[in-house]
Amino acid sequence: MSFRGVYPILYAFFRADGSLDRDAMRLQVESAVAAGAHGLAILGLATEVSKLTERERLDVLEWAAEDLAGRLPLAVTVYGTSVAQQVEFVRAAERVGASWVILQPPPVRGLPEHEYVGFFARVAGETGLPVAVQNAAQYVGVGLGRAGIESLMAAAPNFTLLKGEASAVEIRQLVEVTEGRLGVFNGRGGMELPDILRAGCVGMIPAPDTFDAQVRIFDLMASGSPSEVAEAEASYARILPTIVFVMQSIEAMLCYGKRIAAWRLGLSTVHDRAPALAPTEFGLACARRFAEALGPLPGAR
Repeated sequence: MSFRGVYPILYAFFRADGSLDRDAMRLQVESAVAAGAHGLAILGLATEVSKLTERERLDVLEWAAEDLAGRLPLAVTVYGTSVAQQVEFVRAAERVGASWVILQPPPVRGLPEHEYVGFFARVAGETGLPVAVQNAAQYVGVGLGRAGIESLMAAAPNFTLLKGEASAVEIRQLVEVTEGRLGVFNGRGGMELPDILRAGCVGMIPAPDTFDAQVRIFDLMASGSPSEVAEAEASYARILPTIVFVMQSIEAMLCYGKRIAAWRLGLSTVHDRAPALAPTEFGLACARRFAEALGPLPGAR
């Protein structure tokens, strides 16, 4: 599988006037490169993709490709309410040199599984890029089961990756069901990271809060050396309290996780785009404590 490792997914940082903060977006890319990330991901839940306009989604895409300049593989999440809208964005991703795309299900819930399979197959059929599907029923309300995954693999040969949001036990079952034919990335902020890798995941797509430690953990686990695996476990134990604090919900991640990442990057202020969870004084104190314990991210101001 050509794509593997830790791909931090960019937060959407905003200015006081509500516009996207170009400098803060660039700073995240440079930090990913400096920390040795294996790739970069954009426009998923951490990027608040559903709150962005179509023009802003294109801006994030074009900025990330420009700032990366080919230094890392770029995975692009594709948001859209119709096949035509998703195909159009996939083509934009192709134009800027994206390495692979992650299709989100359309925002229509409760349809038979074959409808979602058909949707994904039609979009995948319009590109030569490797295609993943975001299989995150817990967060987006739609997920494919074994039969749906098998049907999509038969219908779309370029469906070669899966973006999961599941426990290590569930991920292991998925890896066994697909018999290694799909490269599985997981999310959930890096929760259970060592066991997720033992379960057969090829990588992780976390938000930037603790991604630098996760890059190191991935590399240590990949070595197979007992001493380095033990070091990976110790490193994971140090970041786990932060991951648990941040991953109470997507709203908590966008409120507190983004602030932890911002402070670690040297950014003093975070402006939220409504609707958003309002931080509490106690929550901010917790987030600040975690950020200080983790220290600056590589490339921080």
